[in-house]
Amino acid sequence: MYLPASFIESDLAAFDALIERDNFITLITVRDDTPVVNHLPVLCQREGGRIELRGHWARPNPQAQHAGAATAIVHGPHAYVSPSWYPDKEEQARVPTWNYAVAHLAGTLETFEDEASLAELVDDLGRRHEARVGSDWRFESDRDDQRRQLRGIIGFRLHVDTATLKFKLNQNHPAANRLSVAARLEQQPWEASRDIAALMRARTPTED
Repeated sequence: MYLPASFIESDLAAFDALIERDNFITLITVRDDTPVVNHLPVLCQREGGRIELRGHWARPNPQAQHAGAATAIVHGPHAYVSPSWYPDKEEQARVPTWNYAVAHLAGTLETFEDEASLAELVDDLGRRHEARVGSDWRFESDRDDQRRQLRGIIGFRLHVDTATLKFKLNQNHPAANRLSVAARLEQQPWEASRDIAALMRARTPTED
């Protein structure tokens, strides 16, 4: 990932916020020199600098046969920025850009198929997302019909070696531009635009 120094984010609390906001990752592996890409919900556990992701594939998914090196992309909010929003747009001949936050996690992929671990994973995923939608489905391990469905999936753990966070939020602009863009993004109808505005305000000094 192209990463200018201005856009490096080193605080893993920022990563926590990204994965909490959206835990639907892009998982990339390589087999026979060909990238394989899938989009999957995961659970994340972080202890200090140690990060682990858990998720699963459908058993017929070819990526379920992969192990070893892998990269996960955690997608944060993103928004278009119009050059007309900059106070210095004329004298600096500003052009359009796109602000965003993203994390790339590189590590080692480990698969698992034992019933107990798969049941725990499915139950944990269900509890997380059922609560978000105001529902109450639970995986019932004492039901044979539910346990049988675990045969249709293969679980994985991604043990993360390197977390690279890029927060491109106009940090290469004067504070007046950044605050002006944040104000305009707050007026947009899209949640992601407002999320970008909040990230910009949190990272903009009161004086430039």
